Amino acid sequence: MPPKVDPETAELRKELEQLYEKLKEEQKKVADATLESVCSGVADAPKVRLTTKRLMKGHINKVNSVHYSGDSKHCVTGSLDGKLIIWDTHTGNKVQVIPLRSAWVMSVAYATSGNYVACGGMDNMCTVYDLNNRDSSGAAKIIRELAGYEGFLSSCRFLEDKKILTGSGDMKICQWDLETGRKTVDFMAHNGDVVSISLSPDGNTYVTGSVDKTCRLWDIREQNPKQTFFGHESDVNCVCYHPSGNAFVTGSEDKSARMFDIRSDQQIALYEPPNKSSGFTSCGLSKSGRFLLCGSDDNNVHIWDTLKNQHNGVLSGHENRITSLSVAPNGVGIATCSWDQHVRVWG
Repeated sequence: MPPKVDPETAELRKELEQLYEKLKEEQKKVADATLESVCSGVADAPKVRLTTKRLMKGHINKVNSVHYSGDSKHCVTGSLDGKLIIWDTHTGNKVQVIPLRSAWVMSVAYATSGNYVACGGMDNMCTVYDLNNRDSSGAAKIIRELAGYEGFLSSCRFLEDKKILTGSGDMKICQWDLETGRKTVDFMAHNGDVVSISLSPDGNTYVTGSVDKTCRLWDIREQNPKQTFFGHESDVNCVCYHPSGNAFVTGSEDKSARMFDIRSDQQIALYEPPNKSSGFTSCGLSKSGRFLLCGSDDNNVHIWDTLKNQHNGVLSGHENRITSLSVAPNGVGIATCSWDQHVRVWG
């Protein structure tokens, strides 16, 4: 049985719904064109023909997260087998295998410099490793264990080598100074688990997605959201900034992907697969922003031409749900990981 809601809360929820509907009406008034109509004169994009360049085997359980280094060559993956693996995506070889203290890893991050990786999950902690220093066992050295979350760690991203941003199941966003191991920022960000974080190209702002069905835009220096974006009908599982810095894309449990424009403060495109059967777990954009790629529960990566809103095809190969997708900073490769225990690099 659902929990009983007291009358005051019910009244506030009703008021909130009314404000939300009013907001949608105001947005519709200024939405004078669709992205497809504005781009009708643009030539159709060519069919994307990506193939698996590397099938990287090494994990022995579900792989939950993948993230590229700034060199577009190395990536890190985290798996429920209790290991982080640093891969050379050009050769498909393992560079380092890092044993974790907790196997319940849900998110990984690679510092742009390539010097550090971070991970966390159901251990309610963010652990940071120095790839250039080894401990007595020969594994990368732990330099920080950042505790103090009341929920699982869902996402983390390095702002720079000594600063990291985290989102968690306790609805909070925290910034950490890795030199001191202390929080510099700690605040409630959403009305549900924070699930995904994407940094802007200039590093001054970031976008978050949450199970509260909203996305929010934040300034690195502030604790209040600059904008809140509505539209999804279920959990927002992933967010990804557009290379222009003026928009971002999302993937959701509601079986749709969307593009939100920051300047017009609203959704400008809705992307749906031909067979709307599965939710989206992860998303990324090509270097130009023309192609949207979304990892799905149906084991495929779906591709759209963002401007023409045309489904451009799928990348097939994984044998279970795709959990995470990372586009190389130089735009040349895409790494995906899956519950099938494998990591694929597409190019």
